[in-house]
Amino acid sequence: MRRVARLISVSALISVWQSGYANAQGAILPEIEVTADLAGGRSGQGQIGGGSFERPESSSERTITGERLMERPIMRPAEVLEAAPGLIITQHSGEGKANQYFLRGFNLDHGTDLAINVDGMPVNMPTHGHGQGYADLNFLIPELISTLQVRKGPYFAQEGDFSSAGSVHLNYIDKIDRNLWLTSLGSYGYKRGLAIASNSLGEGQVLFAGEASAYNGPWDTPDRLRKLNTVMRYSQGTANNGFSVTGMAYVNRWNSTDQVAERAITSGMIGRYGSLDTTDGGNSNRFSLSGRWEQSDNDSSTRANAYIINSSLNLYNNFTYFLNDPINGDQFHQSDRRTILGGQASHTFKGEVAGRPMETEVGFQTRNDSISVGLADTVARQKLNVVRNDSVRQTNGAVYIENRYKLTDWFRTTLGLRGDTYLVDVNSNISANSGKATDSIVSPKFGMAFGPWSKTEFFFNAGRAFHSNDARGVTISVDPRTGLSADKVPLLVRAQGAEIGMRTQIFEGLDSSVTFFGLDYKSEILFVGDAGTTEPSRPSRRYGIEWANHYKYTSWLSLDVDLTWSHARFTAPDPSMPLLGNNVPGAPTMIAAAGFTIGDDNKGWFGGARLRFFGPRPLDEDKLVTSKATTLVNGRVGYAFENGMKLQLDALNLFNVKAEQIAYAYDSRLSTEAAGSSTYDRHYHPVEPLALRLTLSGRL
Repeated sequence: MRRVARLISVSALISVWQSGYANAQGAILPEIEVTADLAGGRSGQGQIGGGSFERPESSSERTITGERLMERPIMRPAEVLEAAPGLIITQHSGEGKANQYFLRGFNLDHGTDLAINVDGMPVNMPTHGHGQGYADLNFLIPELISTLQVRKGPYFAQEGDFSSAGSVHLNYIDKIDRNLWLTSLGSYGYKRGLAIASNSLGEGQVLFAGEASAYNGPWDTPDRLRKLNTVMRYSQGTANNGFSVTGMAYVNRWNSTDQVAERAITSGMIGRYGSLDTTDGGNSNRFSLSGRWEQSDNDSSTRANAYIINSSLNLYNNFTYFLNDPINGDQFHQSDRRTILGGQASHTFKGEVAGRPMETEVGFQTRNDSISVGLADTVARQKLNVVRNDSVRQTNGAVYIENRYKLTDWFRTTLGLRGDTYLVDVNSNISANSGKATDSIVSPKFGMAFGPWSKTEFFFNAGRAFHSNDARGVTISVDPRTGLSADKVPLLVRAQGAEIGMRTQIFEGLDSSVTFFGLDYKSEILFVGDAGTTEPSRPSRRYGIEWANHYKYTSWLSLDVDLTWSHARFTAPDPSMPLLGNNVPGAPTMIAAAGFTIGDDNKGWFGGARLRFFGPRPLDEDKLVTSKATTLVNGRVGYAFENGMKLQLDALNLFNVKAEQIAYAYDSRLSTEAAGSSTYDRHYHPVEPLALRLTLSGRL
């Protein structure tokens, strides 16, 4: 707490010191990334940074407009995030479950080490029933997105828990110029309807969006997904001077075909789209109310937002079939119910030092999760016995300060400091596992940029960050299944990294960047396939290179090419198994994406195609088993009529390849195998075959 107090004192002194200076003057460098309000209005809620220095702070930072996102044919809502170079979105279960994320050599499971924010609200869930940092984006409505802001690495003072590999901020529009309706029909029972409307009310705008969708998928046991989603917002003013109040509601239920043992398919026991437990599935809901306010002038800017979120999830999974219980099977129920209260506020002081423009942002963030989380053994979704039930209260607060200074027209620096404090209180049905814990951590940040020379900038960034561990692991004493003693884990785990990069627009229409990065973690969080959750592991190191390109060749043709190579290894032996290898299971080495867009989807013919390559990954520490590479192509063709109607056809998995969404390696036992036996095998979830989706839309 003393360290946090010092941060507050330092920020106050700098604020007073800067307040006496005049407005920043001097040349403004040309923007490397240009964003526009193409959807009729943008909310400032959830934006990162502030003030007049709205410049990239690293070569890998990106802001992508909603218009560009909607050019991409997608299978599921979260796939819009693949517009971020090097980020892979996939799924290993039913469509109501959070996606799997891969970035910079990380298998991020359902969100660990990738901080996701939607409209100023955090999506990641600490101390979650299905995995630390669980980030479910199924409530996302892609047509509402104004901008997608991407930051990678631990270099930004505004970013906290789960942001070491990167962070994404999805911002929604405040209004729409012409009301939108659409209806989609597609393969495997796909149906979707959407309406978005806005109108003036008093001095502001009311925005409403409603979505309903259904999907069965190609699975022998249909997903039977049924989803309802609504958003309502009232706003006044602009993103820089205004406010908004937003309510969201989302409900979903589904069946799921989880990853299955490869031997079950090769033996003919089940087909490629079969299931080894036809009763897997779940349901979830999310309700939220949030508000944001911002005021800016030439001397300063102030922004604040607050939110309350109520969410619940019930998951029924069976990853090992009959390994642990040869009679009833190994299905288990994970439940998570929580209410989240939180908010943040920041103030940016603008001035001059030695005749050069400088601004300092001071901010505060807080969040409280009241959680009821449980684990039970089940058969056909009927409870057999309770493994554990816990009530958890988790509170965190952070203060940060970030100084941005333009020393010359071609050199600027960013210096930041962040302090976080966490408090957890676990009340378990196993009294020995109850307890309280607290921890604090301070994270310095640094960045500098040189240029532009010939429309080219060079960057260097370094910093420290962290992720939190599940609070139940912090207070645990007894393994709830075996009754044996269990080791505690630290509440907060340090990460540190650096990157150097270059970004250029030397050729007209081209935005190209190259970034070399490295990141060390004091403790890796890994997905445990036979338990269906995550757990802390050994220290690790990653390094690699990213090359990202967007080329606007003409007004009707644009191209993208992105390549990422990374190397991930544990940096210390496993104390319990010192001969175990150092490969990080699931860590991707090569990720590539390419695509083109032709035409204007507001007039006449339009279309495009996107290729995504997801390279092989080691599935165990000794690299005895690896996943297969997956190459997918999605395509689109459509026609926009002069009256505002539009007809488009999306082809997903255009070449109908038989590939894997995701793969794991662990022990399991099929119902036909001898009791007491186990088989170490690849378990994978197949890519859906070619699917067509026809969409008719109109604007009023």
